[in-house]
Amino acid sequence: MALKVNKLTDRSVRGFKSKGYYSDGDGLYLVVSGTGGRSWIYRYRSGGARRDLGLGSFLDVSLVDARLARDAAKRAVAAGRDPLECGQSAPIPAPVAPMDPPRPVRVEGRPTLLACWKDYVAAQEGGWRGRKTKAGWMRSIERHAAAIKNRPIDEIDVETVLSVVQPMWLTKAESAGKLRERLERVLDYARVMKLRTGENPALWKGNLNHLLPPRPRLQRGHMPAMPYVQIPAFMKRLADSQGMSARALEFTILTASRETMTLEATWGEIRDDVWELDKSRMKERAFRQPLSVGALAVLEAIRPARVRPNQLIFPGPKGGVMSNMAMDMLLRDLAPGCTPHGMRSTFRDWAGDETHYAREVIEECLAHAVGDETERAYRRSDALRKRREVMQAWSAYCLPGSVSSGA
Repeated sequence: MALKVNKLTDRSVRGFKSKGYYSDGDGLYLVVSGTGGRSWIYRYRSGGARRDLGLGSFLDVSLVDARLARDAAKRAVAAGRDPLECGQSAPIPAPVAPMDPPRPVRVEGRPTLLACWKDYVAAQEGGWRGRKTKAGWMRSIERHAAAIKNRPIDEIDVETVLSVVQPMWLTKAESAGKLRERLERVLDYARVMKLRTGENPALWKGNLNHLLPPRPRLQRGHMPAMPYVQIPAFMKRLADSQGMSARALEFTILTASRETMTLEATWGEIRDDVWELDKSRMKERAFRQPLSVGALAVLEAIRPARVRPNQLIFPGPKGGVMSNMAMDMLLRDLAPGCTPHGMRSTFRDWAGDETHYAREVIEECLAHAVGDETERAYRRSDALRKRREVMQAWSAYCLPGSVSSGA
């Protein structure tokens, strides 16, 4: 059986919290220290001895760059050169105590949940209407079930399913419901393929319905939105609030972005006055958002002395991705009944009622796909210059009398 490579993703790498070695395949490992630090090594053999070549910190070296460095070192080894003796890098000290590596994506003869998930998607995607369905399936496991994706499929039980579904059952009802249904389908697929036996632990009726309360009814239409006439006064109150969640909410409002876009933002995505997001961070479509003076001021206020490309802009208290409830809790205190996502509707109402900007430009500011597939095929530009004017006007409206309004 061929060894699997490129097993990690940027999202999964950020989710590893336990000390240990996490394999990407072909000798590349992410090493998580006891303090939560992350660094890359390439493990190889030279002269019969195992060697570890340090490739740098995850904050400085992206997963893509680590793979390129691994490949370069691999070529050196194949040519009979030892990268360490060539002075390519210094080794990273191994942990004091021996540690078991994490489960591989495939155990010999025992496929993991992720492997079965991908096989199921590959078998079904031909009948799906578009790429968004496949992307939604992969987001479910990478975003909400990353903690269990490398478990052998025959070890998934009720407790395993509950460990990923229960924490968001009441707070993210729609995502939790989709995850449970998708787990049920993949586990059924594994049973049919004779990879596991017994009852389906993700089954709802007669199973999880006895362990989980009824999900809240899905909210239809827009999230609760603040009337835009209240935004200037609210932004003043928000500016007086301390903490990283307050700065994250300011940035989210001033950029009209989704919560996840802000929570996972890194300094490497900021290019002068433009925020560039790869399609893996969006809904399969790369996106650029112009940054207003107000948004740039938020970044400047929290910019570290040393900016590192993969460093989170708005980290949580322990250095990882901030909880998606942090901004919600802050809004619950400052503006009961409003949600961070609802602020996008506030922006849309303001732009539609108070400005003369074209509808397509406003929708582009919200990262919405404009027009049908034919229209989008002919519309190659993302109207960055025009959108810069919109976002600057929004900043001036939100922060009257500040530097963002030109005062």
